[in-house]
Amino acid sequence: MNKSSPTTPTRGVLFVHSATSALCPHVEWAAAGVLGGTPDFAWVPQLAEPGSYRAELSWQAPAGTAAAIAPALRGWEQLRFEATEEPTSCTEGARYSYTPRLGIFHAMTGLHGDVLIPEDRIKAFRVKVALGEVDMDTALDGLLGMAWDSELEPFRHAGEGAPVRWLHQVI
Repeated sequence: MNKSSPTTPTRGVLFVHSATSALCPHVEWAAAGVLGGTPDFAWVPQLAEPGSYRAELSWQAPAGTAAAIAPALRGWEQLRFEATEEPTSCTEGARYSYTPRLGIFHAMTGLHGDVLIPEDRIKAFRVKVALGEVDMDTALDGLLGMAWDSELEPFRHAGEGAPVRWLHQVI
């Protein structure tokens, strides 16, 4: 098991796919609470959900920052987001996806953003399949977070070409 120093730097992106105008300042405050400073979100209308807004914030901070951003934002109705973190020489990457209907999904990611599925999770799902609790396709879809991808995909495409702001934390 790799252990990282709390100062191992990495980069990531917070994709706020949709938030109401009333929720936007709360998202900014939550991000500032994790990242420090005053994040400069460039909110633009979210075409996939009229009346909502989207923003992207790229950050540079210690490894594990995405794991701190996700719980700071989860649980808010009318908010959809993803927090990603690039792998380092001693940590895996991460992706956290959230929708009000599904809650939060976490996956480790590799160098190219592919979902990495730990061996113990695969073994657990094989047992469930063998016991007839779930079929293999459903098990694999669950491991890959397919329900989150399906729900977020229209919001991802509606944000293509949106501006991105960088926030660098002093480490």
